Amino acid sequence: MLYGIAAATAALLLTAVLAAALRLPALRLGILDRRRQRPLPLLGGFAVVAVTCLVAGTGEWSRVAPLGDGVGELLAAAAAVAGLGLVADVWRLRARVLVAGTFVAAVWVVPYDETGLPGGVLAVGWIVLASLAFKGLDHADGLAGTVGVVTAFGVGACAAAEVMDGLAVLLSVVAAALTGFLMHNWHPARVGLGACGSLFTGFLLSSAVVFTRAGYELGPSVAVVFCLSAVAVADALLVVLARGLARRPLLRRGPDHLAHRLRRFGLTPQGSVVLLGAASFSSVLVGVLVHVGWTGDGAALWVAGGVVVAVVALVLLRGSARQPRPTESTQVSGSLRVRNG
Repeated sequence: MLYGIAAATAALLLTAVLAAALRLPALRLGILDRRRQRPLPLLGGFAVVAVTCLVAGTGEWSRVAPLGDGVGELLAAAAAVAGLGLVADVWRLRARVLVAGTFVAAVWVVPYDETGLPGGVLAVGWIVLASLAFKGLDHADGLAGTVGVVTAFGVGACAAAEVMDGLAVLLSVVAAALTGFLMHNWHPARVGLGACGSLFTGFLLSSAVVFTRAGYELGPSVAVVFCLSAVAVADALLVVLARGLARRPLLRRGPDHLAHRLRRFGLTPQGSVVLLGAASFSSVLVGVLVHVGWTGDGAALWVAGGVVVAVVALVLLRGSARQPRPTESTQVSGSLRVRNG
């Protein structure tokens, strides 16, 4: 326990320092996105990945806090996915390359001996979809980090309930690293998570959920998995429906995400993140309660109903929402090379 506290504190401080230090190199190298017509350096995600791997690797190497069976491989796979995301931040990569890389990493980490082959196939598909859905949350300052912190604590609680101490410590380190990153990412953000950090976080969290639910029945596992990622699922569902109804390409960037829609209804950037963070906390809490058996699987239906109502309302009421000012950027987070001259 003492090591977990020390590791989380170190991760928070190191990430805050490294993210600040990488801001200027990212600006000079042009590793940028644009948020509301301002350049946003994207190496904050690299800081989260580097510090998480350093702190967790130190615990494993010193044997003070060994990660446990399969957790080291999970962290290595997440780091590989992060490396692919970093390439996407620096250069343009097609979406199918990111999907293929995430798929290969997911195939590697799923514990098939506990899930069985059919369950393992479903787990691989879920990890890929959840990782990409979490990447989609990086469309507003502070949102991906906030949801990531809440989810990491929730999945960590599930891991602790299963006496997976190494995985629980790893998730506390991830939560702390994201908190350090949020010191620079709250609106107006000075650094961004980018594909590197968002794919890493989404992959690690979704894979950790699979680890904690391996061996359980499929129905309750689906309920827990859904609750732990309800906000990311809602965001992805909203984008698919909005772009499908508008007959626009699914992969074309646009202001179709949750925070964009909430801002059109008059919420401030900070207010929309707080609201979505509260929604994430509520759904994650339900997922943890279902996992530990303090409530039945049916509680997940309330979360699913809330997601459906919210998504449908945001799609149907788009016409009556207050339109953004002309100076507001319509771009969402993603890799964008900004070159001088």
